[in-house]
Amino acid sequence: MEKSLDRDATRVWRSLGAPLTRREALRRCLFGAGGLLLLNGWGLQSFAATRPAKAKSVIQVWLWGGPCHIDTFDPKPEAGRDYCGPLDSPIETNVSGIRIGQLLPTLAKQADKFSIIRSLTHGNNGHETAAYMVQTGHNAGGRDVYPSAGAVVSLFKGYDAGYQGLIPPYIVLTEPQGRFSEAGFLGGKYKPFATGGDPGRPVFEVEGVVAAGISEQRQRERRSLLQKLNTLGKAMPGDATLKTLYASEDQAYELILGDAGKLFDLTREPADLRDRYGRNTFGQSCLMARRLVEKGVPYVTINYKGWDTHKQHFQAMNRKLPELDKGLATLLDDLAQRGLLDSTIVWVSGEFGRTPKVQWEAPWNGGRNHFGKVFSAVVAGGGFKGGQVVGASNATGEEVRERPVYPCDLLGSMYELLGIDPQAPLPHPQGQQVHVLPLASEGVKSGGRLREIM
Repeated sequence: MEKSLDRDATRVWRSLGAPLTRREALRRCLFGAGGLLLLNGWGLQSFAATRPAKAKSVIQVWLWGGPCHIDTFDPKPEAGRDYCGPLDSPIETNVSGIRIGQLLPTLAKQADKFSIIRSLTHGNNGHETAAYMVQTGHNAGGRDVYPSAGAVVSLFKGYDAGYQGLIPPYIVLTEPQGRFSEAGFLGGKYKPFATGGDPGRPVFEVEGVVAAGISEQRQRERRSLLQKLNTLGKAMPGDATLKTLYASEDQAYELILGDAGKLFDLTREPADLRDRYGRNTFGQSCLMARRLVEKGVPYVTINYKGWDTHKQHFQAMNRKLPELDKGLATLLDDLAQRGLLDSTIVWVSGEFGRTPKVQWEAPWNGGRNHFGKVFSAVVAGGGFKGGQVVGASNATGEEVRERPVYPCDLLGSMYELLGIDPQAPLPHPQGQQVHVLPLASEGVKSGGRLREIM
């Protein structure tokens, strides 16, 4: 045991700095009062007073790469094989008149809980630029990089607004997209905490919280060794700087060894519920997201990869859609059963859709490419009505037929439900006058807020 502790000594001292840096977000609670004054100066308080928040949290299910609207929430069986391929038998949902893709049977039973937007559009076919537009509501290519929805919610609902607890207010399961800076000009303070790891594995190894191959007992022994080696602390009892350091250390170890870190332990959930979500990365990420919003985390993003299907699209859909169906349907039902759906927005979309006409020729061999002209999204909870359809595409899913919805319309609707003023000014590092969403004078296209489902 002594040799083991000796080998760990250097690692302990080195690792002390890493968790503290990793937990920069956790120390923001020290700025709570000043942050509240600043937020009130931006007009948040007056907006919330006139339009009280219906939602407390957001779970963003980001279908990374762009799902095809025709295969999911806007089926077009009458368009024929060149558009539908083998997915030509959409199913009726539990809401009369609404059909969705045939590989989503469990979601079909939950359609009364969500609404479908079938007329999203921005016309951009680049992953990076389209992802930026959908997640910020601003056009790409400007001089400023605006913050994503998660960073905006972290600003207005996080530590600066009195959020308490060790779990950061903006969580990504499990890795950032890397398409653009989520925090934009707001800076590193508002970047998400990306968990790393895989919640579908027996142990969810959250970066900085759960160390691979290190038992809880060994973590305790490391901390004990660290305290024994702390001659500086013994020589300077009561030093204010060291007190702050020790407080941060206590917070870090509370996540590693205390009750806060147990939030990430999915083995505490009933086995049958975990089975319902699906014993895979996406299904267990949905379960983890529910645990996080139940704990009060304002914004959780599930980055669900694998939707960039240029080749062999339908083979991929036969794998991906059943996972999406099981995990998302169980998430909606679980939130509803726990009384959390009314206060939690669930937003499901990618950066764009995919070409409605199947590309059968080589090298695509039945693939679909990028398509930003029209695509779909699903919203549920937090003040959004269920069992509704907003907008429509044409008979082949290639054009918006009615009620175009732009990214700023969707994001602005969510912000209003969260009690965030979409026109509130944002703190800019150069003191520029900028706002959460673009003003009408900035020339960004808008079809208006989603009043029909709010």
